[in-house]
Amino acid sequence: MSEKKTLPELHTEQVFKGKIELDVRDSVPDWGPYSPPKAPEDAPNVLFILYDDTGLSAWSPFGGGINMPTAQKLADNGLVYSQWHTTAICSPTRSTCLTGRNHHLNGFACIAEATTGYPGQHGRLPAQCATVGHILQDAGWSTFWVGKNHNVPEQDNAPGGYKGTWPLQQGFDRFYGFLGGETSQYFPDLVEDNHFIDQPYLPDEGYHLSKDLTDQAIRMIRDNKASNPSKPWYMWFCPGANHAPHQAPPEYIDKYKGKFDDGYEAYREWVLKRMIEKGVIPEGTKLTELNPMADVAIPADQVRPWDTLNDQEKKLFSRMAEVWAGFSEYTDAQIGRIIDYLEESGQLENTLVLYAADNGTSGEGSPNGSVNENKLFNTYPDDLAENLSMIDKLGSPDCYNHFPTGWAVAFSTPFKMFKRYSEYSGGTCDPLIISWPKGMKARGEVRHQYHHSTDIVPTILDICGLEMPDVYRGVEQYPLSGVSMRYTFDADPDGPTQKKHQYFEMMGTRGIWADGWRASAVHGPMTSQGHFDEDEWELYHVDEDRSESTNVADKYPEKLEELKQLWMDEARKNLVLPLDDRTAVEILTDERPSTEPPRQRYIYYPDTTAVPEGVAANVRGRSFKILADVEVGDDCSGVIFAHGSRFGGHSLFIHDMKLYYVYNFLGIPPQQEFVSSDEIAPGKYTLGMEFNREKAGQYGESLGTAKLYINNKVVAEGPMKAQLGKFTLCGDGLCVGRDSADAVAKEYTPETQGKFTGGTIQYVEVSVEKEQYRDLEMEMAAAMAVD
Repeated sequence: MSEKKTLPELHTEQVFKGKIELDVRDSVPDWGPYSPPKAPEDAPNVLFILYDDTGLSAWSPFGGGINMPTAQKLADNGLVYSQWHTTAICSPTRSTCLTGRNHHLNGFACIAEATTGYPGQHGRLPAQCATVGHILQDAGWSTFWVGKNHNVPEQDNAPGGYKGTWPLQQGFDRFYGFLGGETSQYFPDLVEDNHFIDQPYLPDEGYHLSKDLTDQAIRMIRDNKASNPSKPWYMWFCPGANHAPHQAPPEYIDKYKGKFDDGYEAYREWVLKRMIEKGVIPEGTKLTELNPMADVAIPADQVRPWDTLNDQEKKLFSRMAEVWAGFSEYTDAQIGRIIDYLEESGQLENTLVLYAADNGTSGEGSPNGSVNENKLFNTYPDDLAENLSMIDKLGSPDCYNHFPTGWAVAFSTPFKMFKRYSEYSGGTCDPLIISWPKGMKARGEVRHQYHHSTDIVPTILDICGLEMPDVYRGVEQYPLSGVSMRYTFDADPDGPTQKKHQYFEMMGTRGIWADGWRASAVHGPMTSQGHFDEDEWELYHVDEDRSESTNVADKYPEKLEELKQLWMDEARKNLVLPLDDRTAVEILTDERPSTEPPRQRYIYYPDTTAVPEGVAANVRGRSFKILADVEVGDDCSGVIFAHGSRFGGHSLFIHDMKLYYVYNFLGIPPQQEFVSSDEIAPGKYTLGMEFNREKAGQYGESLGTAKLYINNKVVAEGPMKAQLGKFTLCGDGLCVGRDSADAVAKEYTPETQGKFTGGTIQYVEVSVEKEQYRDLEMEMAAAMAVD
C-alpha cells in the first residue's frame, strides 16, 4: 500500500508547477493553477431564446399568421428547422436544453408537480447530468438565465427552500425571472439571483414582464462587456410568452382584430398552404382530423367545431386568439431590442442565436377558453355572459385568460393534438431558428433534418469548442443523448440527418422516431386506462407523410414491430419505466418528501417575503381561522393578512378604521365582504376571522359560514364560499402587513400594496382543520397547467 500524502504534497504535486524554496527570492511562482478560466480566442456568444407553448404553425417565418419581425430577421440571416422536436411539455423539455440528456435521465419524466419516486421521475437534476451552464462557466463564459425556470421543485420554490436546484447553483452567474411554471405578465413572481424581489414598477407605469426581462438581459450583457469586454457570454432567455395568462398591450392585440374570425378550421387550411409555400412542409402534406382522439382523450382536450358555436362564442374565441397573437408579437418586439443592442455594439456577428419554443400549443384552456384560467383549476365553469362582458379587457391586468383547445390544434397544424401528447407531432414538433452570421454561410433557408431538444447542448458545445466531460466534479456523467446540429448549417437542406432515433414518452403517451418512420401508441394521458401492453400502435412514414395522416401499420407490420422493440430498448436505457397514466387521485396521493410537512398551526410575521402557496398554510377545502395580535393607533389602516390576488384570494385588513375580511372567489363579482359596523378605537386587539366549512357546492367549492372577530366579539358574519383549488399557480404569496403583487380587495391598490400603517402587527396565526376535503382531479389539472 502506498504511503498517504499530506495535503501540501497533494496540492503541489497536482497543480503547482513553480519552485518553492525557503526564501521567496529563490522561488519561482506559477500563476497557472490560480487564474480564472479563459475562453478560447474569438469564442462566440450564445443567445438561446425559448418561448413557451407554441406550435409550428403560429409564427410568420414558418408560414403562420403571427407577425414576428425579430424571428423573421434571424431566419433571413440563418436557418429555419422544420423537424425540430421536444418532449411535449415544459419542464422536461427545459431539462433537456439544460443538460443535453433525455428528460428521464434528468429525472423529469413530467413537471415537478407530478413527480414520483422512481429513477427517471423524481424531478431533480442528478449529479450525472452536468448542465451547459456548468461547462461554459468553467470554460470562461459568463452565464445568464433570464425568465422562466420551472426546473425547481415546488417545495424548494420558497425563501427558505433548498437552493441547490436554483439557477445559480446550476452553473449560472446571474438569474432574473420566475421559478414556477407560469406567472402574471403584469404582477409577476420575481426572483433575482437567489432571492425573491418585488417588481420594479407597476402596469400603470408601463410594466410588462417581457419588457422587464429584456431590460434585465441587456443590462447583464452590457455590464459584462463593460468590465470584461473580451469575455464571451451565454444567455438563456425564456419569456413567459406564450404561456397563459395571455396578456399584452392593447396596441399589439388590436393588430390582429378580425384576423381569426373565420375560426380555427379555416386557419388550419390557410396556414397549411402558407407552410407549403414557405418550404416548411412538403407539397402534398394532408391536414389531420380536428378530434383525432375523440374516443381516447379526456373531455377537456376535445375541440368544439367552429360551426357548432353561436355568434357570441365565435366573437369571444376569435378575440382570445387575437390576444395570444399580440402577446407573441409584443414579446418578439422586446427580443428585437436585444438583437438591436447586439448589432449596435458589434456583438451580433459572432453570436449564435437560437430562437425556439418548448412544446406544442397549449390545450389547457379547455374547449371553451376562460377569462380567468384559475376557474379551470377549480373545476368552476366560465359564464359566457361574464366572459363576453370582459371581452374588451382580455389581455389586460383585469383578465387571466387562456384560449380554447381549437386554437391549440390550429397553431399546431398540420399535426394531430397539441401539448402533452407525445405520440404525435402536434405535441412535439416546434419552431427553431438558428442564426450565426460569422459561422454559417446559408441565409434564409429551411433545414429538414430531424432533430430534438437534446441536440441543443451538443450543438452549443461543438460551436464553442468544448466537450461534455466523462467525469464532472468527481461524478461519472451520463453520455449526451443528443447530437450536434452544426453539420446542418451548410448542408444540403434535404440531406440525411445525423440523428438516428428518438423516443418520446409523456404521462403514458409514447412514440418513437427512427430513420424517417414514427411509431405511436394510442393512449390518453391521465386516463388511468393502464394495460399499456394492449395499446394499439400506429405507424407513419414521416419522410413521405409529414403530418402523420396515414397509418400504414397494416402495410409494414415488420417495421412496426422493429420500432416497438426499439422503444422498449430506449425506455430501459433511459429510465423511462414505469409508465404512468394514472388519474389525479392516484398521482396526488403519492407521498413526496418535504422538509416542512403540513401542520395545523402556522405563525407569520410582518416584514418578510411573500410565502409561496406551495409551502404556505393550506386553507383549501377545510375550516380555518386567522387571528392577529395588533396594536391599533390613530388613523390606522392597511393589510394585516393577505394571500392571492383579484383572481382568487382573501385578505384581512383595516379600512376607514373598520375591520374588513374579503374573500375574492375566483374574481367573480361581487367580492365577499365582512365588515365591522363600528370603528376600531386605538388599543391592543386580537383581530381575526373564522370559516366553518359545512358542505361542498355544485362544483366542489366549500360552502359555510364566516365570522369576523374583534377580540372575542363577533362583529360580522354570514354565508361564504371558498375555493377548493389554489389561488394562483405562481406568485401572489401569503403576506403579513401588505399585499404583494396584485391586490385581493378593491379597497386598496397594488400601488400601495395595502401597506399597514398607524399601528403594529405582532404576528398572525393561521389554524387549519386537520381533515381536508380534496378534489384531487382538480388539483392535478392545476398542476398540469404550470408546465
